[in-house]
Amino acid sequence: MTQQGTITIKTGQRGARLGDLFGIFFEDLNHAADGGLYAELVRNRSFEFDPIDRDGYDSLTAWSKVERGGGRAGLSVANEHPLNARNLHYAVLDIQEEGDGVGLSNEGFNTGIPVREGEAYRFSVHARRDASWEEPVHIALESADGRVYGEAVIAVDSAEWKRYEAELVASATDYGSRLTIVTKGGGKLFLDMVSLFPAKTYRGRSNGLREDIATMLADLKPRFMRFPGGCLVHDGSLNPDDRDSMYRWKNTIGDVEQRPPRRNNWRYHQTLGLGYYEYFQFCEDIGAKAIPILPAGYDPHHKRAVPIDELGPWIDDALDLIEFARGDASTEWGGIRAKLGHPEPFGLEYIGIGNEEVGAPFFERYDYFHRAIKAKYPDIKIINSSGPFAAGGEYERGWKSARDNGSDLVDEHYYQSPEWFLAHVDRYDDFKADESKVFLGEYASWGNAYYNALAEAALMTGLERNAHAVGLACYAPLLCNVDYVNWKPDLIWFNNHQVFGTANYYVQRLFMHNQGDALVPIEAGGFGAAAPLTEPGAIRGSIALGTSGSSVRYTDIRIVNNVTGEQLSYEDAALEASVETNKPIVQLGQIDWDDYTLRLKATKLGGGPNGFALIFGWKDEANHLFWELGGWQNQDCIIHSLVGGRGSVLTHSLFEVENGAVYDLELQVSGRTVRASVNGELYSETEDRVPLIEPLYYTASHEEATGDTILKVVNVRGEAESARIVLEDWPGDGPVTLDVQELSGHGLDDVNSFEEPTRISPIASTRTVSGPAFEHEFPARSVTVIRARV
Repeated sequence: MTQQGTITIKTGQRGARLGDLFGIFFEDLNHAADGGLYAELVRNRSFEFDPIDRDGYDSLTAWSKVERGGGRAGLSVANEHPLNARNLHYAVLDIQEEGDGVGLSNEGFNTGIPVREGEAYRFSVHARRDASWEEPVHIALESADGRVYGEAVIAVDSAEWKRYEAELVASATDYGSRLTIVTKGGGKLFLDMVSLFPAKTYRGRSNGLREDIATMLADLKPRFMRFPGGCLVHDGSLNPDDRDSMYRWKNTIGDVEQRPPRRNNWRYHQTLGLGYYEYFQFCEDIGAKAIPILPAGYDPHHKRAVPIDELGPWIDDALDLIEFARGDASTEWGGIRAKLGHPEPFGLEYIGIGNEEVGAPFFERYDYFHRAIKAKYPDIKIINSSGPFAAGGEYERGWKSARDNGSDLVDEHYYQSPEWFLAHVDRYDDFKADESKVFLGEYASWGNAYYNALAEAALMTGLERNAHAVGLACYAPLLCNVDYVNWKPDLIWFNNHQVFGTANYYVQRLFMHNQGDALVPIEAGGFGAAAPLTEPGAIRGSIALGTSGSSVRYTDIRIVNNVTGEQLSYEDAALEASVETNKPIVQLGQIDWDDYTLRLKATKLGGGPNGFALIFGWKDEANHLFWELGGWQNQDCIIHSLVGGRGSVLTHSLFEVENGAVYDLELQVSGRTVRASVNGELYSETEDRVPLIEPLYYTASHEEATGDTILKVVNVRGEAESARIVLEDWPGDGPVTLDVQELSGHGLDDVNSFEEPTRISPIASTRTVSGPAFEHEFPARSVTVIRARV
């Protein structure tokens, strides 16, 4: 144990307001909606799956034919007599021999349709048939080997589309069951919008949410929810009627059978059953402010842009959304909301335009949105964008746009190594209170282990401590279906019947439950000095040449010692494509200089879409840096650092490599500062900071409803820290009650799992101390929240 220090909390003073600081971000990736939060149990319920959604999909994905006791039938999909103009496809069961029954079955998501003994399930379908109207249609929940867990009967008695409903009660628990629809007779049976919901949804709502996942989100007590994305917002066609259109909110409201099928840009099908009305309703249910994000008519993934003079309908979408949320029933869109079942306004304080935007076309268009929204709704807080990374040209472009327009907030995103988080706890210390506030709309360290949660907790103390400049923050992504992983890490993991929160989840919950309303000044002393996490010296290691998936040639390769003038020269090198970005192909050798410059000429000969990769500071595959030029769709210039196999983008700007062009590249490494130039122009300048680990990271706040003073302390080090805590200006000198919540006692690699869902979760305790000064020991590698009350 180190020497005892003192933490002094000036309980009688108030600092910056904390507002809506900590919230959540929902995006439908990792099957977070369909097969996840949205409680629908039937996969491909409207027979609209298509290869445009994902290679291998078709209209009968997740469906199979049922033929029993000599029965024979054809099963196909048609569109000649659709349910409506937006839902064109439907199943056709052509009964050839009735036998003991023919029909179709649905396998659901994951391992099957989960049912629990004694619980009810609500079935519905749109159906018609051209004969045998007297024959019943049997609906059943069955095991994989045909055992029936629950059944019901409907009579499809019309040649025109009608909606039928039934309730099934499960007689057993089986997480791998299936839904079957079986009939006899002759002729054809037509089916569409086959749906099965648990009766027990969150708050019992129809078209509702999966109760266990929704409850975990509600248990966080977030101040806001950002939705529906994410890259999902702006990736797609500019035509709202296209299957692969950008996410357009007006397509997501009204009767679910009228909502068009959509290609989800995370490479699966999206029903839009969870739409904007449901998002607003869920936000209201859990007491979170809604933060909807809308596209600005620019798709940076495919360089598609709405002409400036055709932006009107897109801007109208934003204005109409605000009216949908805020207008009374006498307004056009407030009236539509009222007809959907919510006469009172939802309310809306924030709106975001764009997501992780890069390039001039977005920011040109943002100006028009900003002016139009502020003209009609001057009190709405508008969120601008600053790209997908924490620094660089596009990040600065976003902040310039925010300053020029007076944006209320700027959406920052970064996914980095835990070491980067620890090195940047002070990131917002110099941000100004009178400029646009930060909305940290997506952030996470790479991993769901205890170490990641500790690093994020340390950063979160910096977010809270800088509430004068940081307005909102939310970890991302929120949800992951374990059988459909597009991205990780994620805050909450689930399968079709279980859900658990990660170590990161419990850190977020601690901060959300104990945010407070205003900062309280806090001081600390006597704890000793910060210590570097790793060797703090200059960037040293091998230098190598690679490629970002293309065929390239490097010539005139030299490394110059900037102090002594010593120079090393190398032979020309030609590299083939199909190589990992940061994989060295041509080794130039170990460089132990503290200040050097790598110079060369680089030409892209062909191959893949991307360009060059210069690797430096190489220790091994998991620990090095590299400069990637012409990365990701041949548009990025990035300095990247890997620590323990986990990467951090130190700086990013735009650059496109042309085939056949010769580029003079220069990479200067001076201590831990890196500069990268192309044809004599500086494109990137950054520092690869070594974390200096403080003895403790801390912040304090006041909660008005309870009068509590809240102290949060993070100890990242491997040894306990003892502290004397002084509640200065405490009202009275009698006993003080301390409610303590603590995460501690875990290995850095420990994780939660389906088998041990709360292995890493806070332990709560209460103690009473004699007065407003007391001793407390903060365990090694811990997150502690202390609520002090009279």
